[in-house]
Amino acid sequence: MTIDRSEGWDTIAERFMAARSDIGASLVRSWARSSLPASSSVVDVGCGSGVPIAQTLIEDGFTVSGIDASPQLIAAFRRRFPGMQTACEAAQDSAFFHQTFAGAVSIGLLFLLHANDQHRVLHEVANALRPEGRFLFSAPQQACEWQDILTGRESRSLGKQEYERHLEASGLRLIDCYVDEGGNNYFDAIKSPMS
Repeated sequence: MTIDRSEGWDTIAERFMAARSDIGASLVRSWARSSLPASSSVVDVGCGSGVPIAQTLIEDGFTVSGIDASPQLIAAFRRRFPGMQTACEAAQDSAFFHQTFAGAVSIGLLFLLHANDQHRVLHEVANALRPEGRFLFSAPQQACEWQDILTGRESRSLGKQEYERHLEASGLRLIDCYVDEGGNNYFDAIKSPMS
């Protein structure tokens, strides 16, 4: 039996790309402008087709490296942004985390993974960030489980306390939470300057 490393997203890639709105793009733009050095490198973990998050960052002059396990979504990203690095692989196993980045974003991915894989991705992102690097990711503040509307698969938020605990164990500190125009919650973390 073949394991779907895209967690069901490759199967519904066309439908997802057609339905994806700009919700969250203005929040990510504002965060990047105020949190990251101009023209710095950002890894987009679970980048999908690149619209709208990577597109927003690239338009603002950031160099974006995209990771996504869906061959169809990463192919769309590559067509849109041929000059950007990409990897078609699961976030929890990505070789990109052997590089260093000023920032990382993961919008709409983390809560799709099992708890152990979420912990692993948080740890890998922390290792890939430069000292004082920033990480913005989306997940509900409350611990909860639900069925993803598009894939039908189980999703889970570990909740603010668990995310904060694991961020700290990985050398990151939660500094704020934001809510976008669609009611989605984002966690903003910073890497220790001594890490």
